[in-house]
Amino acid sequence: MPHTTRRTGPLLALLALAQFISAIDYNIVYVALPEIGREVGFSAQTLQWVVSAYAVAFGGFLLLGGRAADLLGRRRMFALALTLYGVSSLAGALAGTPGLLVAARAVQGLGGALLLPATLSLINTTFAEGAARNKAMAVWGGAGAVGLALGSLLGGVLTSGFGWEAVFYVNVPLALGLAAATFGVVTPDPPRTAGRGFDLLGATTATVGFTALVFGIVQGPELGWASPVPLAGILGGIALVGLFLLVESKSNHPLMPLHLLRNRSLVSAMGITFIFMGTFGAQYYFFTVYLQNVHGFSALQTGLAFLPSALMGMVGTKTSEKLLGRFGMRPTLLTGLLLGSAGMTLLAAAMSPTGGYPELLPGVALLSLGQGIAWTAMFVAAGTGVDPAHQGIASAMASTTQQVGGAVGLAILIAVASMSTTGTTGAALVPGLRVAGGVAAAIALLGAGIALTIRQSGARTAVDESRVTTTV
Repeated sequence: MPHTTRRTGPLLALLALAQFISAIDYNIVYVALPEIGREVGFSAQTLQWVVSAYAVAFGGFLLLGGRAADLLGRRRMFALALTLYGVSSLAGALAGTPGLLVAARAVQGLGGALLLPATLSLINTTFAEGAARNKAMAVWGGAGAVGLALGSLLGGVLTSGFGWEAVFYVNVPLALGLAAATFGVVTPDPPRTAGRGFDLLGATTATVGFTALVFGIVQGPELGWASPVPLAGILGGIALVGLFLLVESKSNHPLMPLHLLRNRSLVSAMGITFIFMGTFGAQYYFFTVYLQNVHGFSALQTGLAFLPSALMGMVGTKTSEKLLGRFGMRPTLLTGLLLGSAGMTLLAAAMSPTGGYPELLPGVALLSLGQGIAWTAMFVAAGTGVDPAHQGIASAMASTTQQVGGAVGLAILIAVASMSTTGTTGAALVPGLRVAGGVAAAIALLGAGIALTIRQSGARTAVDESRVTTTV
């Protein structure tokens, strides 16, 4: 049952700060990559693994992290995740070889995979469906929006002033401090329910399968889609995910109870997170390329250019809370996705070899507003009607499709941009960037189509659907 509101203020602050740290780290490393490559000894071909190692581990371990939160305790997993994050950040700062730094980034990804479902399940089991949960999700989403935008700025400041190691050192006191605070803020986990086993075979096939799938997708643009490594990763990942679903259908204690797929709100949210991250999430990459490679922005200037995005993202999450309370999930999601698609179209149209930054602001503002509205609403949808015992895995299901969607979308859009680009630097990049932005805007409309499948009486319907099942 949800806790009383007297204790939720410090808890929500803790969860929002954790999301802020995780979101910062998504972008903070990008601006430090050139210096990391020079100082640590990465080649041009291997430098991408500073980013990819995190993405592969994060996407591969999410389902395991979600089920662990449900079975082993949300407070335990939240504290463990932050501890892993802090320790691996320290290891990354101290790494002197490419192998050690990539390994540290992979452990960071594991920490993120444990952290996100634990955070979302704490929100969804603490705050009742409706206004209380919508407000909590808006605060959580706002912290993430600010973190994403400030990551580039903070990365530029730290790298310029203190060297690349600082982008890792900054996480250490923040993550370990929040891990210590967890035990004074979060209610202790109840005793583990007797008879609820851990699906080892399901955990293995899901983790290896999704890790291989994300690995193959990440490697595809670099090595070529027909190359043995990405092809083996994608085909092997698909086969293992299929085996995972077969295992789950026969398991008495499944890692991912398949009856959750009867919850229309959750399934719709999974489709929307896939498209959201594959389109809107890619804008951070393409916007950075445009500012730095076309117009010569420094890392610090690029970070400052993202500040309007942070402000509008915060406005979007707050707007989402109000729209959810007044109109419900379906209209809110439609509003966010349509605004985001329109903003992406405007942003792509404004990109020009000779254009200035002010010309980009209408598109940035509209895109970021739509992102904030849709971000909050899609995770509200993912938790609606889900039994408290399954909130961790439900959050992980939506987060897994988000991560896979991000990898797929970025790979597709990079390929689209490359086909329309006449060169590798400067003005020659603009045609490809504009086409990629237009394609992303069009694909985002598919998310709006999925949002139409959510029943307007979503909360009540989802509760009824998710509870027509056996006890796990």
